[in-house]
Amino acid sequence: MNVVIVGAGPAGLAAAEHALRAGAQVTVLDQAETPGGQYHRMLPGAYAARRPERVQHGWAEFHRRRRVLSHPRCRWWPGSSVWAFDRAQKTVHVLRGQSDGAGRRRVTLVPDALILATGAHDRTLPFPGWELPGVYTAGAAQALAKGERVAIGERVLVAGAGPFLLPVAESLLGVGAEVVAVLEANPLSTVRKGWSSRPWRLAAQAGKAGELARYAATLARHRVPYRMGRAVIEARGAGRVHEVVTAKVRADWSVVPGTERTYEVDAVCVGHGFVPQPELAVAAGCALDEGFVRVDAAQRTTVDGVFAAGEITGIGGAVTAAAEGAVAGCVAAGAEPSPGLIRARDRALAFAERLAAAHPIGAAWRGWLREDTIVCRCEETTYGELTRAAEDTVCPGPHALKLGTRAGLGPCQGRICGPTVSELCGGTERHHRPIVQPIRLGELAARTEGEPG
Repeated sequence: MNVVIVGAGPAGLAAAEHALRAGAQVTVLDQAETPGGQYHRMLPGAYAARRPERVQHGWAEFHRRRRVLSHPRCRWWPGSSVWAFDRAQKTVHVLRGQSDGAGRRRVTLVPDALILATGAHDRTLPFPGWELPGVYTAGAAQALAKGERVAIGERVLVAGAGPFLLPVAESLLGVGAEVVAVLEANPLSTVRKGWSSRPWRLAAQAGKAGELARYAATLARHRVPYRMGRAVIEARGAGRVHEVVTAKVRADWSVVPGTERTYEVDAVCVGHGFVPQPELAVAAGCALDEGFVRVDAAQRTTVDGVFAAGEITGIGGAVTAAAEGAVAGCVAAGAEPSPGLIRARDRALAFAERLAAAHPIGAAWRGWLREDTIVCRCEETTYGELTRAAEDTVCPGPHALKLGTRAGLGPCQGRICGPTVSELCGGTERHHRPIVQPIRLGELAARTEGEPG
């Protein structure tokens, strides 16, 4: 069996490990130059980081897993982008080389099984001023801190929803930034209800409690307040952010009048959870459920020979992604997953469900917006323009809305604003794109090198 795995994060590495155990020939591709994804992002070798196991979460497990990339039956292709998938021929089209470099090679693979582990990216809800320089996504702030030892500012506010805010704050503190506060938009009642149901089922995730305690200790040591039920509702500044306005919000995220508070900052990082990156799955013809790739108990998608694992099937964190990847790798290689693998995956999925229940996105967040609030930053489409286009009965539908407002048609192709536009305008269709990653016209015309799967 020839198995191709797209993505070398926790899901992809676990899939490679178990596919190799089952005797498969494996090819692992990732756009990054190093494996691990965002969760295991490391400093470049030029930084000569010492004893990374002291700062990396799950370093021992990651170190063990990444060794599979040197297995004699495994090919590791860093700096590789899958830009298309031919459904008829079951062919994976790959560009090898740095995305901003010249001389990238076009290569095709025809695998027996394809595992998609393409992960997710930050979701940030818009608010007045979010387009100002100095406003970062939580993932970008952490990537700069973990991957480059760069702080996004000297005085930073961290806000949004979900436990990911905690490691982001820790990373910023680790590179010398002053974190003025960490704000969780969901109130204590929502978070407590999500985590307290059937608490005995949390025993399998006991390690998470220790991780949480460490984050709490770090915040306490640096005297960083952690406040629940508060959100950033506006950023202000001339040329770049200089202050942010926060407010107390109810369980549905509607603002409580009179609770506004202003923080002077030179940067703010905001994250409201994650959205999957299913572009390649859509190109392959896989069915989606609420934006996530639909899979069965064996991680099979609705397309024969195509599997999916990790955040593209549901947001659940690195442990859940790895558990799904292990099952996908085993089945894709033609083996039967052990009961232990299935149990581990199911326990991880149960944890992911609690995570979603404890840190949801409140439906009333749109109350933060004003008529002139920019929603699509690429095309500078405002909230007012979107709502008027959505209410236009002469040209109804998502296609007309895109053409009329250009929302989602900019360089990011809706990756940032897409979920927000969909929610604000009552749902938009996800269209199949023959080309799912940027490719130069010269590269498109270049000769293709065929390779075995």
